[in-house]
Amino acid sequence: MAGHKRALEDGSSVQKSKKSKVLSEKPEKKSRKEQSAPSTSAMTTEEIDFPRGGGTSLTALEVKAIRAEAAMEADQELFASTEKVPVKRKKSKADLKSKLSEPTKKEKKDSVRIEHLNYKRLTPGTKVLGQVMSIQPLALVVSLPNQLLAHVPITQITSQLTKRLESMDAENDASGDDSDDDENSNNPTQVPDLFELFRPGQYVRAVVTSIHAPGTTDVSGLGRVRDEAVKTSRRVELSLIPEKVNAGVEKGDLKSGYTLTAAVQSVEDHGYILDLGVTGASGFLSFKEAQKAGTDKPRLQVGALLDTSVLKMSSNGRTCNVTNNPTVFVSSSVSEVGNVTSVLPGTLVQSLVTAVAQGGLNLQILGFFEATADEYHLPDAQKLPKMGQKIKARVLYDIPGTTPPRFAVTLSDHHLGLLTKGTSEDQEGTPFQDAFPVGTILDSVKVKRVETERGLLVEVQPNLEGFVHISHVSDDHTAALSASSGPWRVNTLHRARVVGYHPFDGILQLSLRPSILEQKFLQAGEVHVGEIIKGTVKKLTDSALFVSISGNVDGVIWPGHYADIPLKHPAKRFKIGGSIKCRVLTVDPERKRLALTAKKTLVDTTLPILTSFEDAKVGMVTHAVIFRVSEKSLNVEFFNNIKAMVPAREASETGAKLADAFTPGKIIKVRIISVDSETQRIVASIRQATSTFAPSMTDISTIAIGDTVEGIVSELHKLNVVVSLKPSNARALVSFNGLANHWSTTVPELKTTLKPGAAVDSLVVVSRNPEKGLVVVTGKPKSTAQLKKGTLSMDTVTIGQIVGGRVTKHGRYGAHVKLTARISGSLHPADACDDFEAGNPFPAVDSILKAAVIGIDKTSNHLSLSMRPSRLSPNDAKSPVDREINSIDDLGVGDTVRGFIKSVAEHGLFVMVGRGIDARVQIKELFDEYVKDWKSRFVANQLVKGRILNVDTVNKKVEMTFRSGDLTRSSSKSLSIGDLKEGQKVTGRVKRIEQYGLFIEIDGSKVSGLCHKSQLSDNKDADVTVALRTFREGDRVKAIILSRDLDKKQLSLGLKPSYFAEDDDREEDSDSEQSQNDDDFGIVGDFDMEGGDEDEDAELEGDSESDGEEEETDKEGTDDDPDEDDTVMQVDLSPPAAVALPKWQKTPTEASSLKVDGFQWFGNGAASDRDSQSESSSGESDEEQDSGKKKKRRQRKVIEKDLTADMHTKLPESNSDFERLLLGSPNSSYLWIQYMSFQLQLSEIDKARATGRRAIQTISFREEQEKLNVWIALLNLENVYGTDTTMEAVFKDAARHNDSKTVHLRLAAIFDESQKREKAEEQYKRTCKKFSQSSKVWTLFCEHYLRHGQLEEARKLLSRSLQSLEKRKHLKTISKFAQLEYKLGDAERGKTIFEGIVDSHPKRWDIWSIYMDMEAGQGDIQNLRNIFNRVLAIKMTSHKAKSFFKKWLDLERKIGDEEGATAVKQKAIEWTQKAAATS
Repeated sequence: MAGHKRALEDGSSVQKSKKSKVLSEKPEKKSRKEQSAPSTSAMTTEEIDFPRGGGTSLTALEVKAIRAEAAMEADQELFASTEKVPVKRKKSKADLKSKLSEPTKKEKKDSVRIEHLNYKRLTPGTKVLGQVMSIQPLALVVSLPNQLLAHVPITQITSQLTKRLESMDAENDASGDDSDDDENSNNPTQVPDLFELFRPGQYVRAVVTSIHAPGTTDVSGLGRVRDEAVKTSRRVELSLIPEKVNAGVEKGDLKSGYTLTAAVQSVEDHGYILDLGVTGASGFLSFKEAQKAGTDKPRLQVGALLDTSVLKMSSNGRTCNVTNNPTVFVSSSVSEVGNVTSVLPGTLVQSLVTAVAQGGLNLQILGFFEATADEYHLPDAQKLPKMGQKIKARVLYDIPGTTPPRFAVTLSDHHLGLLTKGTSEDQEGTPFQDAFPVGTILDSVKVKRVETERGLLVEVQPNLEGFVHISHVSDDHTAALSASSGPWRVNTLHRARVVGYHPFDGILQLSLRPSILEQKFLQAGEVHVGEIIKGTVKKLTDSALFVSISGNVDGVIWPGHYADIPLKHPAKRFKIGGSIKCRVLTVDPERKRLALTAKKTLVDTTLPILTSFEDAKVGMVTHAVIFRVSEKSLNVEFFNNIKAMVPAREASETGAKLADAFTPGKIIKVRIISVDSETQRIVASIRQATSTFAPSMTDISTIAIGDTVEGIVSELHKLNVVVSLKPSNARALVSFNGLANHWSTTVPELKTTLKPGAAVDSLVVVSRNPEKGLVVVTGKPKSTAQLKKGTLSMDTVTIGQIVGGRVTKHGRYGAHVKLTARISGSLHPADACDDFEAGNPFPAVDSILKAAVIGIDKTSNHLSLSMRPSRLSPNDAKSPVDREINSIDDLGVGDTVRGFIKSVAEHGLFVMVGRGIDARVQIKELFDEYVKDWKSRFVANQLVKGRILNVDTVNKKVEMTFRSGDLTRSSSKSLSIGDLKEGQKVTGRVKRIEQYGLFIEIDGSKVSGLCHKSQLSDNKDADVTVALRTFREGDRVKAIILSRDLDKKQLSLGLKPSYFAEDDDREEDSDSEQSQNDDDFGIVGDFDMEGGDEDEDAELEGDSESDGEEEETDKEGTDDDPDEDDTVMQVDLSPPAAVALPKWQKTPTEASSLKVDGFQWFGNGAASDRDSQSESSSGESDEEQDSGKKKKRRQRKVIEKDLTADMHTKLPESNSDFERLLLGSPNSSYLWIQYMSFQLQLSEIDKARATGRRAIQTISFREEQEKLNVWIALLNLENVYGTDTTMEAVFKDAARHNDSKTVHLRLAAIFDESQKREKAEEQYKRTCKKFSQSSKVWTLFCEHYLRHGQLEEARKLLSRSLQSLEKRKHLKTISKFAQLEYKLGDAERGKTIFEGIVDSHPKRWDIWSIYMDMEAGQGDIQNLRNIFNRVLAIKMTSHKAKSFFKKWLDLERKIGDEEGATAVKQKAIEWTQKAAATS
């Protein structure tokens, strides 16, 4: 309709112009159709009508001449040269008539209305310039001229990006395997997110694709949002695809300076190929030009959208060289085009002002086309152009329905520079959105212009305007506004509030409504953490309470914050519509969420509110909420997610168990005692926050290390004495050992005589902790002469001289001691004391010590020191408990010595027994029995005790053992199946467990036999399946040989207890007698696995806990072993069956009746294929050298020796040994892998590779698992010893010959385990691209991110995976992601995900069950009760309800209470009765 109006106004008929403006449109349209004459213009792509010509004072020739000047010769007319002057003079008659009709022409010009763009005038196909307002996951929200909003779906960015999205999960296997490194780098497997391609404030050229009426179905991809601007943008859908935006651009228009958008189509060797959307032409952007753009990313993504400027056209006419330099793009302007469709939005053009109208300006651009600029897109008033002035303008959009085409342009400074509107005139100030956040109240804004039916344009400050929509001028309905009268007339001042932005126009969206001005908050970002607010209860659910605060701002109160104590019936307290007073816990502006607390203590607290880490100061007392209780500490939370830790010693004075005294959700008062700004760690104390607590934090700044102090004993602990120093009253800690040595007495005697109040003098400060107000002291050295500083010199120092120094650090060979500025020393742990257990072999850093010189190295100014009392005071010292070992000659076979673990290697331990003397302890010499996880029992610097097994004085090597019994080691030949007889009783270990029985490997041999499940129990009626489950791989068992088949080399074994009834008593006597004669070797005492005596906290706690804990461990059993937990099953066998149990469950342990000697490697190669598969997967390697005498060892600890940890020490000794074994077991991947390991020990990397390749060729094609094992071994080899090239080659081969997905995932796991996180992440991305249809791949990738703390990346995977996976896998994948959130991420987020699943799929009982299990792990019984109540309210079968009630009852008994269990039973009865009544 608007187009028809403008056609009428452009007519030259005088008669029509004289008609009244109130004439209806219909006669005008009809008259124009009758009188118009068709004509074709060379500058337009469609037929246009000439204006009607009847009744004018001009002749037809003159009208035609005027038309020609306006359409084709405007450039010559407007910029006429002197040569054209005679031509004009020839038209003197026409000029005269023109002058006569001048008022008529002026009327024509004035009658061209300047109209605003609105949703009704927007039509599909309109090209428009916009500005990115916000970036959503699947769409862009774009601000358009005249306060309009639109959106761009992710599928309308570029065609290339859409193809990448569609083909993400359709990669060809061959193309994925054959892709080279360059392709991988240029075409990343991960499709970029929109925030990687765009930024808020970026200008984009778009074309309208569709208009949606308000209230229609949302097809935008924006999803459910609360932002009003985002909701409004759903109405208009845009496209940025270059083919659509640049439609109509011809190849001839691609001249230097022409600007257009392009999409990255591919990455080549020297640059990027761009899709310009122009037929017959493509773009090229060199890497050099791309770098000039200043982008941070070294490579542009395929599918990215670029703003480009044409540099030149190549000679072939098909390739156009462009640049994406933003400076060039902004300044590039167009002076001529070949077609009207070549004028794109955003193009900078030269324009001429032809008229100054009331609503803006009329202009002529490019010498041909009419354009308008409305008042929103004009420069400042002082810069307003005048009639006939030439200025630069930027095209905004082509006005729909105009013939000839007209354009809307902008003259605003920020549009010409493609900048975000700033608050200053030079556009370089703060962006106006940041200067005026939503909610800002403006005390005085002046009305500049009144638009009767739209609203008010007001001035906020110079160079910044705001727009008040007519619906926001008052709370009452306003039909129309007046510029000259009424409360909102021009130049009136008003109080306003910012409610939004119009980024493109650079104006604020304001409201004058009193109701909005009175609102306390307009958005969540205005609320401050810790603020007290009053709200209205909006909704109460099982999981949260929702509170309406102000307008659209809502808050949520989680159940843990309903009150100071847990509420069983919150609905009785919180009524819908009722008022509630609460305090703000956290503010999340991005998600527009407020978390509140209604705990009365927190709401009414008068203590300081801790809302940021910077506010935390030592000594500050405030309230906190407990959110986790562990054995050794409490985790508490303040406001704004600030967390702190309360150690157990600071929790209470009584020392009671934390779990008994504290529960999650309890409010406590704490005092901050430590703040670490580097680690963002806060330590608090409950004990010190009490009003009766006397502050023990004294100033110890005046006490220096090395000072001599005195004091009075104030407290006695098990190992330490607390001394109150005089006169500072600082607390000092001294050990009983140090004080006993100081007073020359024994520790037992000192503990008997020492009482609080005793005076102690001559103490030396050795370390200090200012944060805790604590110093550590020791007895002052009793030396006859004190050393003076500067007296020590390398020229005068002698062996035996007493020197003093300070410990600076601990190294591999002991403590480093600084003696003088130039002289240093080292103190070996074996030289630190005469009694390793009672002394301090590792003095604290910064401690002052006195030592004797035992070695001098003048070349390096280094001294070897000893603190042994036998060295310092040879006459007074007692006989040392641990003798000094100076050379290897001081050791003999059988000597019992103690030492400190130097390192824990793959093959065993290295123990420091003396200065420069280390002993090796192989894995087989660590324990008398099999121990699987032996490494966890040893740490560096741990004190151990053992016997010397062998001394090699030539090579200076010492072998040590922790085992008891005879020290002789023999190596007899292992048994074969021919050496075994039917009826013979043997011992062995469980090698593999199958449904039909156990495979047992006999000790001292390589022979394995099968014990069928029928041979486990004497009771025929017993459930042997249950008995079978009690066994684990590696269990020691006693068996009898039932039969043997020498041809097939098979053994049949039995484990029935009746077979061994006669042997039990005899073996018990033998074991008890032997156990009395054994000594304890291995770990000495209770070693602190976290190391050192430097932790004063542990000393202050009172070490009496350790003994108690050890006793509890002996009574209760070990709870940390997952295998133990899995094995102990509650099985009710009635009557109890006589079932053979594994050896670790028998008491007393049975001794073996088979006594064999020799080397034991693995099962007989002639065993079944299942045996060989078990060998490859379990990685067994056993070498038990048992003799007849050694079989009578005591068996106190029921643990087994780890036969895999020292695998490499028991390999056959030559290639011929391996070749001989491989003849018998050519399909054993385990044996092949050990052969490869043997080659690697010899540094024969290439031979190891060749062995692996040979194994793949040799193993039967039916043994797919065996082949896969070898491939994985090759991948591990390349990971450690190979290069990226060799790794890639092996990987591709492995992927072709095995299940490709398995190989991809195993390689990612290999990288992850070897701490190559970047490679692991890259491999996971590669796998997700190739196997995007696999839910397992996405789940493992998410787990990888979560394990390394990359929470945001892990969470982004969910939406990406759902785009790729089939719909049937969505629920499973979402559930897996939620479980991972519970285990490794944020449990609250996992809960939210599960809530969404059960809400949309309420009858997926399996999801409900998983949800319950996850919540059970959190230990919150109230949440579980809510979940069970919800699920049982859904209609289900009685069988399913029974399972839920049973699960509920079990959980109530575990983490609930008896009252809850009783309630569950009552609910079950009620449910049954109700179900029976309805049926």
